[in-house]
Amino acid sequence: MPLSEQTDIIAILDRASCLLAEQGHQGYIVGGFIRDWLLDRRTNDVDIAVDGNALDIGREIAKGLGGKFVLLDEANEISRVVLVDEAGWHLDFSSFSGDIESDLVRRDFTIDAMAVKLGQMGVGIPLKLIDPLSGKEDLENKTLRAVNERVFEADAARLLRAVRLAAELDFTIERETESLIRCYCQSIIRIPGERIREELLRLLSLPGAAQCLRYLDDLGLLLALFPELAEAKGVDQPTTHFWDVFDHSLQTVAAIEFLTRENDWKYGSKDMLLTVPWSDAIIQHLAAEVSKGSDHRALLKLGGLFHDIAKPRTKFVDDVGRAHFLGHPKDGAVIAADILSRLRFSNKEINLVEKLVYYHLRPVQMSSGKEFPTQRAIYRYFRDTDGIGVDILFLALADYLATCGPLVKMEEWEEYCQLMNYILAGNERQQTDILPVKLVDGRDLMNIFDLTPGPLLGKLLASVREAQASGELSDKEGALAFVEKKLSKQRCHVGSGN
Repeated sequence: MPLSEQTDIIAILDRASCLLAEQGHQGYIVGGFIRDWLLDRRTNDVDIAVDGNALDIGREIAKGLGGKFVLLDEANEISRVVLVDEAGWHLDFSSFSGDIESDLVRRDFTIDAMAVKLGQMGVGIPLKLIDPLSGKEDLENKTLRAVNERVFEADAARLLRAVRLAAELDFTIERETESLIRCYCQSIIRIPGERIREELLRLLSLPGAAQCLRYLDDLGLLLALFPELAEAKGVDQPTTHFWDVFDHSLQTVAAIEFLTRENDWKYGSKDMLLTVPWSDAIIQHLAAEVSKGSDHRALLKLGGLFHDIAKPRTKFVDDVGRAHFLGHPKDGAVIAADILSRLRFSNKEINLVEKLVYYHLRPVQMSSGKEFPTQRAIYRYFRDTDGIGVDILFLALADYLATCGPLVKMEEWEEYCQLMNYILAGNERQQTDILPVKLVDGRDLMNIFDLTPGPLLGKLLASVREAQASGELSDKEGALAFVEKKLSKQRCHVGSGN
């Protein structure tokens, strides 16, 4: 954390300490803030345990600091004070009874079970730690350890948090804690979907998310979360595939992280990235927020995990022994949407992942043999995929790599990348050079062809736009002739009674 931010938060905490003292209460800084302070990690969340009603205290602190009071959990007396400043500090207040040591031993992991008395922190001053479970020692040893054997029974969300926190900090989960996670893994289904979504998205945002998913599977958590994936284990694919459906899906996530420059891939190389589409616009697109807590990059990984989820139930073997999975993108999109609905993902998030699964074969299907797709096909692709055409191209690239694995051939890979670059270039040309020029508008068509607003007018304008994008139309006269021809065909069709 920068020195200026350390100074700012210490001043805020000292002021909060004085306000608490005026109310006759004592507070302790606990949990992740202490951990991150010792690790010199940037954070803007501070947990404060108080010996009184945290809701009443939070309201008074908000007034005293000029912040906004937020009620987080009335039943458990948890409140938040949001400070209006550049750092965006949050002070979360919770109540404790008895002494602070009793409160700490009820927390999740030893590295989060440390406290410092409010008003006793300072920049460059050694912390006067209250550390009943040797959390600082575990911090130094980079070990994640549960505070007791009932930690996951008390809150099953900690099962996912353990994996996510270990990955974030590059820590190792201690063996007995690992055993506890395996023992309680099925408990994950009992917690609200919203909490699973939050932890899952935080995990997927990490550069090593593919390894985390593999670890979740080893701990029994992945199939507890997504039982639909269980069918994919051991499902063989055609000889072009190096892995079965389940491992192929996990490798697809790993390949996505490789292609988006987040992480290395065991079977990848720097040369393989040379022809992969990449630009500032792509970087910004992948980082763009979809809903609170999610962006395109994290949801792309989720699409990679689910893209073949319907293969087991759509598999059939033909007379010559070749396996086929007809309709698996369509069926898989439905399954993925059901999973994300269950976990309370937003409609935007569900729609994005659903489209990723549904259209993941579309880029390859657009080309015929070694021929590049037509401009009309490119236009229709980006129209149908509605803002996530880039995401699907990256999923298609990752799908290819996870199909071949260590057997990928550079010549074929470069041809595959050329196809994706051609599709992107075609769309950019259409959007920047061709489509900004409006050949006709609705008023033109209504005046010239005596049309009224309605579905027909919309269809005609859409047809003109598509023909313009494909290079068939370039001026107003041609566009009007095109519309007239469309209308003549329709009148003939109606007149024939068909």
